[in-house]
Amino acid sequence: MPRGRLRIYLGAAPGVGKTYAMLAEGQRLRSLGTDVVVGLVEPHDRRPTAAMAEGLEIIPRCALSHRGALFTEMDLDAVLARRPQVALVDELAHSNVPGARNAKRWQDVEELLAAGIDVVTTLNVQHLESLNDVVRQITGVRQRETLPDEVARRADQIELVDLPPEVLRRRMVHGDIYPPDRIESALTHYFRVGNLTALREIALLWLADRVEEGLRRYRAAHGIVAPWETRERILVALSGGPEGETLIRRAARISARTPGTELLTLHVVPEDGFTRVDPAVLAAQRTLVETLGGSYHQVSGEDVVESLLQFAEAENVTQIVLGASRHGRLASLLRAGVGERTIRGSGPVDVHIVTHEEAAGPAGLRFPRASHGMGARRYWGALAGAVVLLPVLTLVLTALRGRLGLSSNLVIYLLAVVVVALVGGVGPALFAALAAALTADYYFTAPVHSFDMARPDEITALVVFLATAALVGTVAAAAARRAHQAARATAEARVLSRLSAAMMRGQDLPALVELIRENFALSAVSLLERDSEATPAPAWYVVASAGELPPERPYESDVESPVGDDLTLAARGSGLSPQDRRVFAACAAELGLAHARGRITGGGDRGADTFADAERTRASLLLAACRDLGAVLRTGEESLARLRSRRPGGHGQDQAHLLDTARAAVHRAAQLVTDLDDLSRLHAGALDLYLRPVDLDEVLGAALDDLGPGGHSIVLRLPEYMPDVIADAALLTRTLTALGADALRHSPPDRPPAVTAEVRDTCVRIRVADGAPGAAAEPVTTGPSGGPPAGRADSLALRLSRDMVEAMDGTLETATDESAFSATLTLPSSAPGGAAPAGR
Repeated sequence: MPRGRLRIYLGAAPGVGKTYAMLAEGQRLRSLGTDVVVGLVEPHDRRPTAAMAEGLEIIPRCALSHRGALFTEMDLDAVLARRPQVALVDELAHSNVPGARNAKRWQDVEELLAAGIDVVTTLNVQHLESLNDVVRQITGVRQRETLPDEVARRADQIELVDLPPEVLRRRMVHGDIYPPDRIESALTHYFRVGNLTALREIALLWLADRVEEGLRRYRAAHGIVAPWETRERILVALSGGPEGETLIRRAARISARTPGTELLTLHVVPEDGFTRVDPAVLAAQRTLVETLGGSYHQVSGEDVVESLLQFAEAENVTQIVLGASRHGRLASLLRAGVGERTIRGSGPVDVHIVTHEEAAGPAGLRFPRASHGMGARRYWGALAGAVVLLPVLTLVLTALRGRLGLSSNLVIYLLAVVVVALVGGVGPALFAALAAALTADYYFTAPVHSFDMARPDEITALVVFLATAALVGTVAAAAARRAHQAARATAEARVLSRLSAAMMRGQDLPALVELIRENFALSAVSLLERDSEATPAPAWYVVASAGELPPERPYESDVESPVGDDLTLAARGSGLSPQDRRVFAACAAELGLAHARGRITGGGDRGADTFADAERTRASLLLAACRDLGAVLRTGEESLARLRSRRPGGHGQDQAHLLDTARAAVHRAAQLVTDLDDLSRLHAGALDLYLRPVDLDEVLGAALDDLGPGGHSIVLRLPEYMPDVIADAALLTRTLTALGADALRHSPPDRPPAVTAEVRDTCVRIRVADGAPGAAAEPVTTGPSGGPPAGRADSLALRLSRDMVEAMDGTLETATDESAFSATLTLPSSAPGGAAPAGR
């Protein structure tokens, strides 16, 4: 039975129209005669969505009981028994109710696909498992229902349902997505413009990657080798030399000229694992690539050009950037360079050859390096040994001339050549082979003491000996070099692993520096950091040190390995070999990471302190909320208790009064909960502000209207002229309403609160005070934040008011005197003002 096909409508956020698009596709298929059923649809009380489902056959849901509640899920058995051609199943990432046949809805869909039923479904990008953490960082909400990416990757078709953030928010305001009681919270939290823009970009990028995967599968299935320039991909070949940074920057400039270009870099490591490339150089080049927005790759291969072209073909590369050859003309004549071979095998891929300072200059005779991987001391020691060993061996063989023939002498000379090759490498081995052949000819072939040879068999023996000695010496030297390199690599790995293990155990920088000193047998090591704010003469200070008299400046050291512009590892002691310097540089890079990690940890400690402060603030808010809510609920409880104790036929007026008191208490409790929610949103930065010039008369009028009948008893004392204040109108209205309600609750009936305002320089001060007008006096007792020491200034209403005013770049101060408690808020004005006469 052929497997069914899966089609997914992907959206960046709820409300973009995924379910509507799924149902529209179902209606289209039904009009073409396809057998379509609705396995499950979630219209969420959206009328257009429900209307689009009309006329489609809907499979009834099955009911499941969980913890005493009844839930409904898709009836999988009913859909399988019905066996339609296409099933519409909404919300692919949904988690089924415990007790259902499968834990996840996508598992139900897998069964439908296995039965040969095509499925059309919906999915939000935030439900993908690989993007869950990214979405949580953006929106602050962790999605509990997730879907393995592989399930979505196996879909036959994925179609993006997209809406601009402004259109989606407008749909939210019109009530097309959430019910009215959830609109404000959604707009200020999840559905902020920044969140929606980020989610939209994530969805587009994820879908673009899936399209790229489909293109690769198509090209592989049809054997298409030539690159398709659907997207410019520039590949930089890094040899590990100093020219790498020039190539990377050149490729980055090429990439910047074409939007959407992808920058890749590749370093080919020999298959034997031995490389003479400085890892610190590669690490610096990798950092540069990632800084410029590219990606670094590393593969192993026997042939650099072949590995490079294979990688380019696999990644659909359109351009390759290479550095000009560093080999001389003679080497280029003997073998084609990497650039020339790459051009011959690249086909339609463009190849850029970039010149650099390290490119080969005029042709000249270059002698091979003496060490050739074995070390200069062993090289010259092997040559000296050959000069001494061959004459001594010749004297011994001359003494045994009558007992040994030419073949025996040549075998003994061959053994000497092998010994020299094992010690010094190819160069001393070839020298020893040639010297041994000439010595054997001179002393042991007729005529003796002459380089002339009369017998053909002796000539053949010497030629064969010379060729055999050269070959055996070369092989022995190569084996010795590989063994030396293996031992060297093992030692390097041991040093780096010890350092990494110490870092994993959390050892501090001085212990790590001491470990480096011990590994390289140095007398002293210092990690130095430059003061970035110092004078033109660089100033260094010691971050960590070990040993006696550690260097305090880079120029005081025998060995130095810079980690960055401002960090270096300096050491005193016997000079290190080039190989040791390379490992020393790798250890310095590891130490730089440990130093940076320590700084990050320090930043994390500061973040922990900030988190602790936030927790303390939250605890104080909860304490204030509990205190206020406790008083309000006790009032309501007492009123209800007295009402309950009333006998039948009691006074109706008293009952009405008690009911009003209880109703007011409950309303006040609900208002406190709302204030607490608003305060938490304000601290979380989820409350949007719109600061603009606001007419204070209009704001005060709106606040008095919100206070109801009690607001008409508040006395206003305002100047004749008052400039607009810079504030958020809605937030300022809520603040004045909260302050007015608090003042009304604490004012006696015969002394109503008073609101006064005055203009001072470039700000406006608004004072809300208990008591009769004109009773304001200088405060005599103040507490924290300008308020009294008692709990009145720390109530939830005043805390909310203070935070809202500070969010509008204002201040709120509280004070108490003998007659009144007052709260004074100061806001910037839209124009400078002066003293104004009191009038109304």
